[in-house]
Amino acid sequence: MFRSVFRRVGVFGRGCVCRQSRAEASSLVLGIETSCDDTGAAVLDLNGTVLGESLHSQKEVHLRTGGIIPTVAQQLHREHIERVVNEALTLSGVSPHQLSAVATTVKPGLALSLGIGLEFSQKMMEQVQFPFLVLLISGGHALIAVARGVDDFLLLGHSLDEAPGDTLDKVARRLSLLKHPLCSSLSGGQAVEVLAQTGDWTRFKFTTPMGQTLDCNFSFAGLRNQVSMVILKQEQEEGVEPGTLLSCVNDLAASVQHTVAAHLVKRTHRAILFCKKQPPASRGEPHSGVVWWSGE
Repeated sequence: MFRSVFRRVGVFGRGCVCRQSRAEASSLVLGIETSCDDTGAAVLDLNGTVLGESLHSQKEVHLRTGGIIPTVAQQLHREHIERVVNEALTLSGVSPHQLSAVATTVKPGLALSLGIGLEFSQKMMEQVQFPFLVLLISGGHALIAVARGVDDFLLLGHSLDEAPGDTLDKVARRLSLLKHPLCSSLSGGQAVEVLAQTGDWTRFKFTTPMGQTLDCNFSFAGLRNQVSMVILKQEQEEGVEPGTLLSCVNDLAASVQHTVAAHLVKRTHRAILFCKKQPPASRGEPHSGVVWWSGE
């Protein structure tokens, strides 16, 4: 049965949901089938070998009612899907964290029945433990908050002036990094990071913003002004016009990146201290935003 089901397995939004996890397993897939009146689950490898499967049939119930009643089928799926999935995992000797994907039929079939399988698979793959800290670092804003639920956030701090990405873009523009052979196709933040890798961050000492402030807010405009003054001084010392690449551009990039990172770390540390004093404490710290560049 499950080999025919998995022939329909495609990409998200087609015949099924196929959600990859981060587990480094040998390509083990859990299939969930609730398209009509049977609740089924199986664990397969990529060769199509069924390692373990379980099936709950609703046949006897529907025979008594003279046919399949969608709401009845939906309720029976809801009552048995967890047991069926656990049985399939147990028989296969596979634990959930070993799975590389969960594939769930989303069509064709009865909408109410399909919904149970889809809902279960999504919850299985998205077991998020709240609360946790969220740090957003982008070209448009910066904030740190406690995520207490899917739509429940406690804002701890935000940028009081400009975003870190905006600051890095302006610094890169002031340094004319587009003229650098390594940076001609890079954004401001990427260009700063690339040059910082071979720079000496200790050469230029910039004051970390809001060093005496005990809240969790961010500020980057003051740092940008510091950098602009240093760039002007270096241009005068080297006797070059604005727009000319400075000989110390790598060191400047490293110093700017170090100061921005130090500011982010210190404000995040303030947020962690707050969470420790105001339970429940943070379980983790996801971060997002284009400033947090992967280097790829």
